[in-house]
Amino acid sequence: MGLSGRVPRRIEAATKVSLLGLVDGAAKGGWSARDACRYLEVSPRRVERWRGRLASGASLDNAKPGGNPVHGLTPAEEEQIVAVFDEWADIDRSHRKLAHRGSWLGRFWADPSTVRRVLERRDLRFRQPKREGRSKRRPWPDWAEEKPNRIWIYDTTHWTKAGAATTVISDVISRKWIATITSADETSIEVQAVFGRALIAEGIDQLIDEANPDSTPWDPDSDDIPVLLVMSDNGPQMTSGSTREFMALAWLATHYGRPGTPTDQAWIESLFGHLKGEFPHLEGIVDIDVLRAELELRQAHYNQVRLHAGIGYVTPDQEHRGEGQAIRAARQQGLSEARQRRIAYHQNHQPRGPRHAD
Repeated sequence: MGLSGRVPRRIEAATKVSLLGLVDGAAKGGWSARDACRYLEVSPRRVERWRGRLASGASLDNAKPGGNPVHGLTPAEEEQIVAVFDEWADIDRSHRKLAHRGSWLGRFWADPSTVRRVLERRDLRFRQPKREGRSKRRPWPDWAEEKPNRIWIYDTTHWTKAGAATTVISDVISRKWIATITSADETSIEVQAVFGRALIAEGIDQLIDEANPDSTPWDPDSDDIPVLLVMSDNGPQMTSGSTREFMALAWLATHYGRPGTPTDQAWIESLFGHLKGEFPHLEGIVDIDVLRAELELRQAHYNQVRLHAGIGYVTPDQEHRGEGQAIRAARQQGLSEARQRRIAYHQNHQPRGPRHAD
C-alpha cells in the first residue's frame, strides 16, 4: 500500500479496500476491530463508513474537494458570463471590463476575479495588449478643475496609405472623443478648424463670447481664468504663431508636454493606440473620404459603447454627462445584492447525504 504511520485523510479506493482486508484478517486471527485499527493507525469510524458504502453499493472513490460555498456563483450566472464573453470579447478584451459589462447590461454581477476563474475553467482567453510605462508630467495650473470640459488634449495621427492625417480632440477627465478632422494637410489651419467644431459641439463658444465680449486675447500673466486648458505636444502646427494667436483669442490656455516624451500626452496616445489596435483595417484604407466615414463610426463606438478602464469602466459619454458615479455605485449595489442571492440559493440547494472527504 505504500503507507507508513498514520493513514492520511485522503487515500485511493484501492488502499481503502486493502485496509478493510487487513482489519478483517486481524479479526479472524482473534484481534478486535478496534485493536486492529489502532495498530494500523486508522480511525474505526472511517473503517465502518467504508464498510457501509460498500454494503450500499456506493464507490469508495474520494469526493471532489472544496465543498460548495454559499456565496458561489449559480449555474445560471456562469452561463451568463460565458454568453457575455461570446458577445463582447472582441470589444472588451479583459475579464475586468467583462465583469463591468455584465452589470452594465444587467446580465450578471460578479467580481473580475470570479469572471476570470469561470473563463479559465471554460478555457476562454482574451488577447492582452501591451501598454507603455509611466512617466512624470508637468503639473496642471491650480485653476484647472478636474471635471469634463475643463481640460482638453489634442494630437495628430497619420494614415500612410490614405496619405492623410487626423487631428483628434479628447477630454482628459471624461475621455470623450470630442472632435476630429482628417485632411491631407497638417497645419495650424486644421488645428483651428477642429477646435472650432469642438467648441461649438460642446457649447463652449458661448462661454468664450461671455468671457471675452471685446475679442481681447487672454493674457497668461493676468489673473483672468481662461475657458479651457489645452494640452498638446510640441509639434509645429501646435506651437505656430497663428495657433497661439487663435488660442489666446478663444481664451484657451496652452500646456505643452516635454519634447520627446509622448507619455506626457498619454490620454490621446492611448486613444490612438486603441483605435489602431482594435480596428487595424483603418491602416489599409486608401480613400480619404472612406477613412473619414470610418472614423466617424469609430468615434461613436468609442464614446457610446466602449467601456474605459481609466474612468471606472463606463463609457466616455456617460462620464461626460456626469452619470459615471451613479453607474459605478449601481454596480457595487448589484454586486452586494448578487452575493445575497447566491447565499440564499446555495442555502436552499445543499447536496444531500454526508459530506466527508472520503
